[in-house]
Amino acid sequence: MDAVYRLGDEVSFEPVGEGAVILLLGSGQLYTCNESSLCFLRNLDGVRNVEDVAQRMAAEFEVEPATLAEDLPELIAELISEGIIVHAA
Repeated sequence: MDAVYRLGDEVSFEPVGEGAVILLLGSGQLYTCNESSLCFLRNLDGVRNVEDVAQRMAAEFEVEPATLAEDLPELIAELISEGIIVHAA
């Protein structure tokens, strides 16, 4: 949970309803995400590690950080594979 991520260089997202639409500018690929994924993306700044982001999410959604610690690795892996997030340098 010490890893630090940021949005990819060619990623744009727009909140819509309780989620968001994500656009990969280079390919024009569109994705949708739910409210919790949007919260995760909004908190990625290239400085906060995943544990810090999970703490913020836990407060917003009133869920235990341990529960997020179990769920976030799968979300992170999916976002990386799609090119939506990258490791911060």
